[in-house]
Amino acid sequence: METPETPEARKGRPTYRSHLIPRTRDGWIATVTFLVIFALAMPPFTHTVWDRLYPTILGMPFFYSVLLFLYLALIGVLIWAYRRGV
Repeated sequence: METPETPEARKGRPTYRSHLIPRTRDGWIATVTFLVIFALAMPPFTHTVWDRLYPTILGMPFFYSVLLFLYLALIGVLIWAYRRGV
């Protein structure tokens, strides 16, 4: 008698892959890049590394300039992934 855990019992049934795990190389690149950039926009980086008002960049404090750059980079990764069909 076969139990549902054995591979023989799964024959004939489709196997399903998780939608949380990227399936393509571009999917992996987009996911890892997004997570790294997102981590740079969160504490402890924002409280330790980016927490400076000077120098100013285009009249904006350094902190806000870096966050603007990181958020634009996140949007860029999402647009890139969308265009690649990930």
